Amino acid sequence: MSVGGAPGAGTKARETVGVRASRESDLPALHAIYAHHVLNGLASFELEPPDPEAFARRREALLAEGLPYLVAEVEGRIAGFAYCGPYRPRPAYRHTVENSVYTAPGLERRGVGRALITALIEQAAAAGYQQMVAIIGDSGNEASIALHEALGFRRVGTLESIGYKLGRWVDTVIMQRALGPGDGQPPAR
Repeated sequence: MSVGGAPGAGTKARETVGVRASRESDLPALHAIYAHHVLNGLASFELEPPDPEAFARRREALLAEGLPYLVAEVEGRIAGFAYCGPYRPRPAYRHTVENSVYTAPGLERRGVGRALITALIEQAAAAGYQQMVAIIGDSGNEASIALHEALGFRRVGTLESIGYKLGRWVDTVIMQRALGPGDGQPPAR
């Protein structure tokens, strides 16, 4: 899948973003991106990055469940990654996935997140999931909230001061999007 387009007002030009399934050889680059977000941002509420082996095991566990784990590339460089995980472990939640999206430092606002989320939506719907949830760290993260809204998510709640990271209390914004028939019919599986 490729996504590109003209820049919006005040944004950098968008290169063509290619999205593909992740490979084991991508892991060092993906781990570096994730570690950056853990140490410097609020996209993850982890305080210390997992070691590379634990990071690889997490990916393998999601792939073993048949869930998408994707990589975005811009001009041959890994520009970000995204995956779907189970929303919650209880069986009644089995038709709902949660998305996670991480963009490489310096490549924000270039269409990487949009391309990754779009591909996750398509793949999760094709796999029969009927809801996708996004848990966005920091209610002030207007870019991520706006991107999810542009892709059909709606804000369904805010957990105020739910985490403490980088020296402050942080909210999470919960957003949700129907996939396929959504709740318009019972699940097929």
